[in-house]
Amino acid sequence: MPNSVDALTTTPAKAWVPQFLICSMIWGSGFALIKIGVEAGIEPGWVAFWRCFFGALVLWALVLVRRLGVPRDRRVWGHALVVGTVLNALPFTLFAWGEQHISSVTAGVWNSTIPLFTLVWVLVMLPDEKPTLRRLVGIGTGLCGALVVLGVWSGGQDSLMKGSLICLVATASYGLGYTYTRRFLSGGDIPAITLTAIQVSWGAIELALFAPLLGGAPHWGGMGPMAAMVVLGAVGTGLAYMWNLSVIRAVGSTVASTVAYLTPLWAAIVGVFFLNESLGWNTVVGALLIVSGVLLTRTAASRPAPSAPPEPGEKPRRTEEAEAAQPAKP
Repeated sequence: MPNSVDALTTTPAKAWVPQFLICSMIWGSGFALIKIGVEAGIEPGWVAFWRCFFGALVLWALVLVRRLGVPRDRRVWGHALVVGTVLNALPFTLFAWGEQHISSVTAGVWNSTIPLFTLVWVLVMLPDEKPTLRRLVGIGTGLCGALVVLGVWSGGQDSLMKGSLICLVATASYGLGYTYTRRFLSGGDIPAITLTAIQVSWGAIELALFAPLLGGAPHWGGMGPMAAMVVLGAVGTGLAYMWNLSVIRAVGSTVASTVAYLTPLWAAIVGVFFLNESLGWNTVVGALLIVSGVLLTRTAASRPAPSAPPEPGEKPRRTEEAEAAQPAKP
């Protein structure tokens, strides 16, 4: 598997499978890393900060190695500030907060609803996008899956309801972030890695200001939990993005976006076998319904969305699907 920044442009199609599987494993395992942090006493705001901080370090290192430069347009930085808030600072904090009340397995299931929320935001914010029966059925199927996971027939548990609601607000924020990115940052000639480095840096700056207000001084939690934060940020928010971009260029965004179907599986495997978390039948059935709903919305015909800016030397190409098919990240 290519292990250098040159992999972004030189990876042949036959080499995409290892990178695809690694991305799904990293993003699926991220919920367990979050759980390790919050159980060690690291406040949610600081969990989010370390994710952004270490992720930004890796992304800027990639920018420097590739000599991509930095945009000077204030509008770009302003839009990136908004994206950094709703796509990084807010959902990262909310997922960590939610996992104070629910298992990492359940959080991984809720993360798979991101494409559904993205579609809802797309229909609200982009007038050109029209609701179709298939899309509405997909959203309804995903909602049924959410109700099954919650076990509404038994009244549900207060902690499960609270943590789940917090995580669903986080996924709604992700959906807003992807839609905002599509509308305001999907055009132009700025490399995608540069834009991501800027938005994640904004998230780190915001969290550096607000994390002390939310959780006081940082609590390190020991070597193990801090190592989990380093991996969560540097690998999950940094290197995994690079590998995912490599997969997109090798086989297209449609195939790359299906990583969303595997992240709940990895979250369940890691949570059950390494954190000794339980996996109820309703969680499995609910997750399958949610993924089925996502499949229905993604296979619906829609107008192609603008693709991410091409890297220097790469010819622009038409994206293969709507923004609702963004990979779901923890």
